[in-house]
Amino acid sequence: MTRPDPDTLSLLASRPSLRMDVQDGLLFEDVPLHLIAERLGTPCWITGAGTLRRRTRNLHHAFVQAGLDVALHYAMKANDHLATLTVLREEGCGADVVSGGEFLRAVHAGIDPAHIVFSGVGKTNAELTLALRHGIGQINIESVEELRRLSSVAQHLDLTARVVLRVNPDIDAGTHDKISTGRAGDKFGIDWERVPAIYAEAAALPGIEPIGLATHIGSQILSPAPFKAAYARVAEMVRTLRAQGLSVETVDCGGGLGIRYRDELAPPPSALAGAIRETLGDLDVRLAIEPGRWLAAPAGVLLTSVIDTKHQPEGVPNFLILDAAMNDLARPSLYGSWHGIVPLSPERAHADLVPQTVVGPVCESSDVFATARPLPALQPGDVVAILDSGAYGAVMSSTYNSRPFAAQAMVENGQWQQIRARQPVDALWTGEMLPDWLETQ
Repeated sequence: MTRPDPDTLSLLASRPSLRMDVQDGLLFEDVPLHLIAERLGTPCWITGAGTLRRRTRNLHHAFVQAGLDVALHYAMKANDHLATLTVLREEGCGADVVSGGEFLRAVHAGIDPAHIVFSGVGKTNAELTLALRHGIGQINIESVEELRRLSSVAQHLDLTARVVLRVNPDIDAGTHDKISTGRAGDKFGIDWERVPAIYAEAAALPGIEPIGLATHIGSQILSPAPFKAAYARVAEMVRTLRAQGLSVETVDCGGGLGIRYRDELAPPPSALAGAIRETLGDLDVRLAIEPGRWLAAPAGVLLTSVIDTKHQPEGVPNFLILDAAMNDLARPSLYGSWHGIVPLSPERAHADLVPQTVVGPVCESSDVFATARPLPALQPGDVVAILDSGAYGAVMSSTYNSRPFAAQAMVENGQWQQIRARQPVDALWTGEMLPDWLETQ
């Protein structure tokens, strides 16, 4: 049986940063969103600085309550805007990066390289050199081949690389296949059985200082059980390595804690803290996690206007055509993801609901935000907010169909400011060149 979609009031009731004012309509951190839409146009991304702060503090508090000292390294692939990174740096977060570009962006935002972790399966020698020269705190090794390359790079630089081995615990996190990362056959991590031999090799390699283990089993995980299973295996491996006389100082627990997009029963941060305490709390290791989605997703909305409606035969939902598209927010077309859609107008928010299929203008049949979604009968010019789009939203945008990058703004304590201008159309071809044999006009 298909469960009903939550209505507007239900969506807002579980999102403390949002509320519907009878006069000003939808507010995000006490800012009327219609003011931003009128000033900056749509589509437009909004990031809530106060929401980022509140969620970071709640996460930190959960670990303190559990008696744990856990370093937070924000997984900046979720949302890498300098304003977001600056807020999280102010809240004491380091960074988890997966490219040289992300590393330099984090450093530019003022994050100490000693508080940066470099993850990912395809670090180039140039990226490893960059990180080592800046004094990066930790490199997560994904294979023995990468370990040996890093040893060579470190020797050439006469530097020592502090590394952890990312282990693949072969745990199915029960999440979407495209965001599961800890099963045998996934491209991430070192096969479980090979870890002891590779860790011993790391201890013997020049330019390498192995300090511990890391794991990451996936994203949008809605139960503590997979975390417990993965961390229990990591604890077992720590004891195995120590029994062989090898030093293990650090366990990096990764990220993956899920959020409520629709009506999921998302675990609170105390559930993750409990899983870590139960499995790793007696190991006398430094602990770290890499939250991304959990911090950033509820801290963002995408404003978009209705271009038109397209009526369908009786019994078939009408199309609601927005000026945002899959090039702006890719998650629904990429993963089939569900996002709440809320009108900014208080009158529309309380109107009767009718099933509508919400689409964008991109020339792809997959450019669909929602199918047969119960929504008010909106009209051209109405503005809606697509909720929980602060993670893997703007950062995954493209200019497909020659659609410029959208404007961005940040809100906090009733104030707002633009943090990225809308890309001019002519900037789309700036930097493109014609070969000499083609004529210019």
